[in-house]
Amino acid sequence: MTKDWETSPGIIGTVVLVIIVLFVAVVIFLAKLNAYLDRLKQKKLNQDRMAFSDELVSLDNDEIDSILENRKKALNYKLKGDELGSLNKAVDKKGLVKRVRKDPNNSFFDEKKKTPLSIETPKELKQIVTYYLAAATFWLVFGTLVGEYLGLKFIWPELDKISFLSFGRLRPVHTNTVFWGWASLAMIGLGYFVIARTSNTKIYSYAKAKIAWILINATVLLGNIALMSGINNGGGEYREYIWPIMLLFAIGLILTLYNFYKTVATRKIKEIYISNWFILAALVWTIVLSVIGYLPFYQNGMGETVIQGYYMHQGVGMWFMTFTLGLVYYYLPATLNKPIYSYSLGVLAFWTQMLFYTMIGTHHFVFSPLPWWLQTVAIVFSAGMFIPVIAGSTNFLMTMRGAWNHISKSYVLPFFLVGVIFYFVGSSQGSFQAFRFTNFVWHFTDFNVAHSHMTMYGIICFLLWGCIYTIVPKLNGKEPSQLLVGGHFWLAFIGLFAYMISLMYGGTLRGLSWMEGNPFMESVTLMQPYWVWRAVGGTLMFISHLVFAYNFYYMVKKEPEKSTKRNGGTEIIKGESVTV
Repeated sequence: MTKDWETSPGIIGTVVLVIIVLFVAVVIFLAKLNAYLDRLKQKKLNQDRMAFSDELVSLDNDEIDSILENRKKALNYKLKGDELGSLNKAVDKKGLVKRVRKDPNNSFFDEKKKTPLSIETPKELKQIVTYYLAAATFWLVFGTLVGEYLGLKFIWPELDKISFLSFGRLRPVHTNTVFWGWASLAMIGLGYFVIARTSNTKIYSYAKAKIAWILINATVLLGNIALMSGINNGGGEYREYIWPIMLLFAIGLILTLYNFYKTVATRKIKEIYISNWFILAALVWTIVLSVIGYLPFYQNGMGETVIQGYYMHQGVGMWFMTFTLGLVYYYLPATLNKPIYSYSLGVLAFWTQMLFYTMIGTHHFVFSPLPWWLQTVAIVFSAGMFIPVIAGSTNFLMTMRGAWNHISKSYVLPFFLVGVIFYFVGSSQGSFQAFRFTNFVWHFTDFNVAHSHMTMYGIICFLLWGCIYTIVPKLNGKEPSQLLVGGHFWLAFIGLFAYMISLMYGGTLRGLSWMEGNPFMESVTLMQPYWVWRAVGGTLMFISHLVFAYNFYYMVKKEPEKSTKRNGGTEIIKGESVTV
């Protein structure tokens, strides 16, 4: 069965997708390197100017007068106003025109610059966004600290012998924390700003936003305590929290949906922006998902298997993916100061996402006792996911068209670019993985861990970071160091790439080993060097989160008010600078 396995369409497609990611990384690196070389060139020019000034000192007065007279003539030169207009032929004799655009659809946008202005935002909204993002950042660091510890256990399984630190207890702590703590809180916090801004009105109830914040954080805290104590919901992946605790999360979502819906319903503009379609749909689907995932009469026999596939994939696709895409439809155009490329493509992506994603969960159980027709439906709908993925990726990339020089000037666009590329690569790779042969090779192997990080980390995390670095400096008037933001970007990207490539390659070898009938322990020994690279990549990713946490703290912390005393009184002086 393993003969000519490398010629399988799913295998070939996955390899091509990985090469695309590597190509994008090289492009970003070269753009940054080129910008660095330009800065060195400018520094050399400045040194030459200083040398010229020093040379002037050694010249006599007549020579200096001659040089300065020539410079004065150059500075006094004025355009007449008809060099490139009127009825005359356009001639640029002085070489003043740097670039000419003839494409009316490719409009110019403002360059990234310092400005003393920030977005006028109600104090309550700014507080809500900051609280949600601060809690999300905390859970990101905590959740990935647990993940880092688990990664080390693959290399040193004897690391501890404490029951509440066992792999079986800590693994769901890691996944549930980053799911419901980090990503969910970050999405909702960013969503509050989008809902208010695109509706041109204030949030319906700030009190309900605070209650939901408390409920969601309580869910993660109590859920993790229960998991580490050995109290869980059984083997349901991503629903290990017992139902009384998960009920708090569901109530928090209901309050959030009500708050968002009432805000949109009382909007002061006629249209409902495309972001709100995705955000409200994600909330509706996830509330339904939470209820179905915990109903007791679905939790027996093969019915539980079907519900598990539904719950697991809907959680990723209809909650995290749908909500985050809604955020990108606002924050990406806001970053570039230009509209989204195509509203129609956004609508196509939305409705096809609603259609195809709801039926693909069973592709995790190909060759299981589930009905063959149900497995086939999941595979067909997985292939159908190419439509929303291509539509969405095209929309975002075309929105970035003409803005590639931003890659060398700011790290916000690279976060978005990598997130969008992983959206195409990770989602397409998931569709390839649903095919029966590739599923047979990779199922139950470490390849699935690589795929989940390619999507949840490569797509969701990078896009959320891009949104956070876009809006938080504008809300608080403080921009983090581009050196530290760059450190965050490269540590996260290189760490993810090392993590996923090692597990994808090792997982493939492991699957082939099983297909050949080799003993299970042989596949464990085979994976050891790839688990080392997993730990290396995971460590780089965790360090990047510490850098991000510091960047976030810097952006939101309040600076002490500067003052100068005059005649016994005190004059308060405030000043803000933010990149837009």
